[in-house]
Amino acid sequence: MTVWDALVGQRPVITALSDAASGRGMSQAFLFTGPPGSGRSNAAVAFAAALQCEQAGCGTCQSCHTVLAGSHADVSLIRTEKLSIGVDEVRDLVRRSALAPVGRRWQVLIVEDADRLTEQACNALLKAIEEPTDRTVWVLCAPTVEDVLPTIRSRCRLVTLSTPSSADVADFLVRVEAVAPELAAHAARASQGHIGRAKALAKDEATRIRRQEIVSLPIRLTSLGSCMTAATNLFDVAKEEAEAITSALDAREKADLDSAFGVVERGRRPREYAPALSALEKGQKTRAKRRILDVVDRGLMDLVSVYRDAIVLATVPAGSGTELVNAEMRQDLERLVRVTTPESNLARITAVFTAREQMLEFNVPAQLALESMMVGLRLPEGQRP
Repeated sequence: MTVWDALVGQRPVITALSDAASGRGMSQAFLFTGPPGSGRSNAAVAFAAALQCEQAGCGTCQSCHTVLAGSHADVSLIRTEKLSIGVDEVRDLVRRSALAPVGRRWQVLIVEDADRLTEQACNALLKAIEEPTDRTVWVLCAPTVEDVLPTIRSRCRLVTLSTPSSADVADFLVRVEAVAPELAAHAARASQGHIGRAKALAKDEATRIRRQEIVSLPIRLTSLGSCMTAATNLFDVAKEEAEAITSALDAREKADLDSAFGVVERGRRPREYAPALSALEKGQKTRAKRRILDVVDRGLMDLVSVYRDAIVLATVPAGSGTELVNAEMRQDLERLVRVTTPESNLARITAVFTAREQMLEFNVPAQLALESMMVGLRLPEGQRP
């Protein structure tokens, strides 16, 4: 087992990174791009392990184990739950980049969400990438090259990951996660190539139930009232799931802050504690908002998969080999096809992406964007599947 085993369906990328770790095609900076769920972060960490390994990623030595566990002294990683990565975080990473490695190989610095760097953060990072030390390697991750400033991406070697096939994802779930083949096939199709989502669907029944509720919405959108109810339910479920994820982290961060300042429940608080607590709470609110948007966005992609399947059923000849994402709900899809057209379902997909853009790009409140979207998804008047 090597460090590359967690990368699903990325054989050309593995070959290129293995060569670079062995000294062929090495660069002072790399930019990993690929769609959500393709494994950008996993690839960056695997590459860091290969750079620290004497055998370019054997997966069994101490260097490989410590990098993969996140405890290697010469590998630093920035990831954020906030909407952006600020200049202070990048400056701290830049200071670390100037230090000589503790070990004999490389100082590796990974920026997991390079597309969220603020303008000041980009400027601080650019200087470090332009003039790196001899044994420093920068690894940036972003969805596309357009998400990174041209001045930064021009100084990086581009590594592009692709969306893995359903067969590759299913094989990974069976082989690595010990998931039953039938469940693995379902999770692989439903995830649409998103590795993390596939794991969640395969291992958590509650996640599968929530997805089933979302993909069953299209045939129920027959009136204005049902549209409003669907929008509210989708938002409430997203908020509940986000709170379940963030509440424990919020509590742990608050406890860590209290411990750092020596604060007890009824004890006196240092003067510096109040502004630190205020900054923490502000960051937590921002993270909660982002988490809700992430959960909603995932639901929107599940909705798109239903309309995509309806278009496939209506336009692609049977036996062509085109796979349905939601094959298990074929009867509902056929009912949807009977009361819609491919053109109208394409318009519904456009409505979903419009709502997504409103929330993510223009900061429209999620509830309002979802209500507007659901009205656009409503079935023709008088048409009930």
